[in-house]
Amino acid sequence: MISLSQLREYMNRQVEKDKEVKSIEVRGESLEDALKTASIELGVPINRLQYEIIERGTKGVWGVGKKEWVLFVYETAEKISISNLIENVVHEQPQDIEIEKDRNGETFVRLSHDGVYLKVTKPAGKGKGVTEKEALEQIHKRGVTRYDLNLISRVVRRSENKYIRVGEFDYNPANDASISVDIMDMEMRVYMEVTSPRLGGADLTYESIMAILKNNGVLFGHLEDEVKRFEDYPQYNTRILIAEGLKPQNGADAKVQYHFNTERGHIQLREEAGRVDFKELNLIENVVAGQVLAKKIPPEKGINGRTVTGKTIPAKSGNDVQIAVGKNVKLSEDGITVISEINGQVMLLAGKINVEPIYTVNGDVNLQTGNILFLGTVIVKGSVLDGFSIKAAGNIEVKGNVGKCVLDAEGDIIIHQGILGKNGGHVKSGKTVYSKFIEHARIEASEYVVVNEGILHSMVDANKKIICQGRRASIVGGKLRASEEINAKNLGSIAGTETILEVGYDPSSKEKLSLFDKKKIDIEKELDEIELNIKTLLNLKKVQRKLSEEKQNYLTELSNKRDTIKTELDRINEEMDDIKAHLMSLKKEGKISASEKVFPGVKIYIRDAYLEVKNEFKFVTFILEHNNVRITKYEAIEEDFKRRLM
Repeated sequence: MISLSQLREYMNRQVEKDKEVKSIEVRGESLEDALKTASIELGVPINRLQYEIIERGTKGVWGVGKKEWVLFVYETAEKISISNLIENVVHEQPQDIEIEKDRNGETFVRLSHDGVYLKVTKPAGKGKGVTEKEALEQIHKRGVTRYDLNLISRVVRRSENKYIRVGEFDYNPANDASISVDIMDMEMRVYMEVTSPRLGGADLTYESIMAILKNNGVLFGHLEDEVKRFEDYPQYNTRILIAEGLKPQNGADAKVQYHFNTERGHIQLREEAGRVDFKELNLIENVVAGQVLAKKIPPEKGINGRTVTGKTIPAKSGNDVQIAVGKNVKLSEDGITVISEINGQVMLLAGKINVEPIYTVNGDVNLQTGNILFLGTVIVKGSVLDGFSIKAAGNIEVKGNVGKCVLDAEGDIIIHQGILGKNGGHVKSGKTVYSKFIEHARIEASEYVVVNEGILHSMVDANKKIICQGRRASIVGGKLRASEEINAKNLGSIAGTETILEVGYDPSSKEKLSLFDKKKIDIEKELDEIELNIKTLLNLKKVQRKLSEEKQNYLTELSNKRDTIKTELDRINEEMDDIKAHLMSLKKEGKISASEKVFPGVKIYIRDAYLEVKNEFKFVTFILEHNNVRITKYEAIEEDFKRRLM
């Protein structure tokens, strides 16, 4: 049944919804024109619009005195029928309300030393209520003949679930119900057994049973619900559990909660777009200095038990454990938390937590190892096969070859054999790249690139020097850029292969400048489009005097976006100015040297000066003089730099 309060609440919610209906002020030469405009702006058919006339329009005389119609238009609120209203209210009621089961009313008669007591309960659901006749029958069954009929009738009508004295009987204490109490199981359980009262005897009450238990020393663990139930539904000559002791609960042992995967070698495959990349095996668990690796959960104190007679049963507290720590980790002052002291790989070895700064691959980097990401130094005793990558926060050292793959280290990269990039390999070092040879690869180094045999058809950038010196050391093909110097045994080849060599500027900064320049062009183009859209909306606002809510929101969105883009553009301009200032401040003009030969086809760039080699030269150094590239006698590598390489 839907109540009036529920209907009232629902109507209040509908009023709040009606307040959210969109409205608009429109103008038109006629009433119909204004309504058509409102229909378009609100996206609602004309037959669902209501309006109020703000100003009536007039045609005027020969156009003189002509006025537009001005309307306040809004969407018609949805009409709700009473049947729909009731249905909606029903649907909005909580679905998880427990429906009370059907239950008949009950009658209870209790004989006490001071009279006869009657209790009647109300029915539930579709259950039947107790009749006066049924109540009288229950009283007669107990042999009671002296009672107040009017009082019984009132108790039945009210059904208050309370015992009310309605009569009296000839009380004989010798015939009361009797109870025996049995304490068992090491004073952990108490059973009672009750004999029914005889003629003139009284029933047991909750209070009388509890008093008997107390007199028998039962002080704890009373099952009060069972005792109360017995008062209304007595069970005679049956053992009933009415008290239970509390068993002691021993405290849980201390344990170490690890914040990393303790199963070394456990493979975790990542799935992207429904495909599994078997190169991403995630065999290494990296941690950083200061990271929490494990915590000890202290042992718990036990909870003492109690017997039904109130005696305490002591419980045992949990056992403590010690956290075993190994290399490069420390315990907090309270001895509970394990913290890493360095970046590296966390491992649990022989029960001890260790952080290793070096990750060693005993063979090749392949499908068995997967790609490697490590916050320390990586040593590969084999080769790095095509298609795999190594990224390290320390150094990378490879005893074999490096194929068409990605190597990225914040420290040095040392390749004992060579780099065979196959026009796809990319090696990037935060310091220096050392390799026997480099072929068809992309190399970036924040300091030096040092090669023993040769650099062939590669793109090589070094923020300081590129050195290629050895018995067969040659630079052939490709494009090499260095801030200070490029020095090799031979430059170019007898076949005249185009070899581009650039010095005198910071290649990484110049690359950043080029990227910023492209980004600036894209942002300025986007800004022009936004400015055009804002101008269009502002012109529309002048004509219509007021924009629709949707267009006004769009105008606000465009204005905010314009401000954000202008801020980004200012930041890019500042970055570009800083890079330009840095490039202009470089004092070293750079030089390019060949300890044996320079072949035709080599193109020399020193700052803004350019020279294309058309004749073969021997033992020469190219320097900048008066904004021109000049050829001088060969200048050997500085001795202090040679010593550093040894």
